[in-house]
Amino acid sequence: MAEFHAMILEWLSIAQDWVWGPIMLVLLVCTGLYLTFLLKGLQFRTLPRALYLALIKRKEEGDAEGSISHFQALMTALAATVGTGNIAGVAVAIAVGGPGALFWMWITGLVGMATKYSEAILSCKYREFDEDGNPRGGPMYYLRDGLKQPWLGWLYALFAVVASFGIGNMVQANSVSDGLEVTIGRIPAVSDFLSTIAGWFGPTVTGEFVFNFIIGGLLAILTGLVILGGIKSIARVTSTIVPIMIVGYFGAGLFILIVNFNLVPEVFGMVFASAFTGSAAVGGFAGAVIMKVVQQGVSKGVFSNESGLGSAGIAAAAARTKYPATQALVSMTQTFIDTIVVCSVTGFVIIASGLWSGGLNGAELTTQAFASLTPFGLGDEIVAFGLVFFAYSTLLGWSYYGEKSIEYLLGRWAVLPYRMLFCVMVWYGAINTLDLVWAFSDVMNALMAIPNLVGLLLLSVVVKRETDRALPFLTGKTTRPPE
Repeated sequence: MAEFHAMILEWLSIAQDWVWGPIMLVLLVCTGLYLTFLLKGLQFRTLPRALYLALIKRKEEGDAEGSISHFQALMTALAATVGTGNIAGVAVAIAVGGPGALFWMWITGLVGMATKYSEAILSCKYREFDEDGNPRGGPMYYLRDGLKQPWLGWLYALFAVVASFGIGNMVQANSVSDGLEVTIGRIPAVSDFLSTIAGWFGPTVTGEFVFNFIIGGLLAILTGLVILGGIKSIARVTSTIVPIMIVGYFGAGLFILIVNFNLVPEVFGMVFASAFTGSAAVGGFAGAVIMKVVQQGVSKGVFSNESGLGSAGIAAAAARTKYPATQALVSMTQTFIDTIVVCSVTGFVIIASGLWSGGLNGAELTTQAFASLTPFGLGDEIVAFGLVFFAYSTLLGWSYYGEKSIEYLLGRWAVLPYRMLFCVMVWYGAINTLDLVWAFSDVMNALMAIPNLVGLLLLSVVVKRETDRALPFLTGKTTRPPE
């Protein structure tokens, strides 16, 4: 059995290397660059207005159709994207590619804003409404109705459903249980209590398993209480916890940088210098040539903000909006907040700590970096609870993506069974090792991007037309509403 497990994992690793290889990364970035030029740098020209619509105005007045506000749609999408990639993914990029990888994450985020805008505008334009007036949209709908290729829409929905159980469910549940086990499960009194319970079941059961079993059950219940209420329930919860977790994590990182402000200029210098020259070997760091720097920055940037995967368009389609371009502007800010704001503070703390070249990696590197620079010795807790909240919010966001995808494939009758199975798999993910699940769902994520990018490129003329029709009115250049 162990040999079979190793063989499958090896095959999946090969598949990961292929689907997330140079061709895919170039396609993702070039699509973003093409849309940036097509839309005349829209993400730079309209970012202040987009942030105003997203965070200040927050909803559209009047008789706009939809189920949730612009802000709630943004928070649902952010819930799904602000996750382990912002903590562990950034650390991997810098540990492997050096400080310059952060620069390429920024580039990926900036061009990815145009991609995210295009996904949202197409999702809103081609969305449909069920008999109860609830909207449904996303890449599967614009591939079917805009591109007239229903088989591509079907494939996208299938890949999204599979990914929702992996990277959107079990992997996140496992991150929550691991994070809480480190911060709570190892408190002496708690550890003794868990060991006592484990002793009731024999020597094969450990206190760690008991803890994960309990946390998995509680997490499944908490997830069920939210997702069984549908998008309105998910949006209410995510619009409450997502701002708190982002502001809390960013605030903690910003405080660390302010306390250590003398290191910040050096960090900036290292990021820009090594972005084009690579990084020399230092300590346990093997050094990185420029290709490795770029590859790590781009791949982890895409992993974090999901620009090009099309998933955020599913949440965007649920928003109350009269003009698709309005929600598209709001959705565009998701990539900015995720990559330019949250990933940057993680990267700066890691580089400022100097630990990136010492052989650490992943969440452990981020934890040690925060701990080394936090004056009150709370670095471990900041990262651990950041992982917990980021992962739990990802569960909620991805549950909606998977729900809408299974509805597209099988109809509304499949939604309730999907929600129930999703909750069961949350519990399963919390108590099991998931190397196969992670690898398989990573492949599914990449496969989601292929039909979506085809749709974005071939429907770019529609994106341009919708933008030209509505943007002058939305940015105040004219008082005449779009026809």
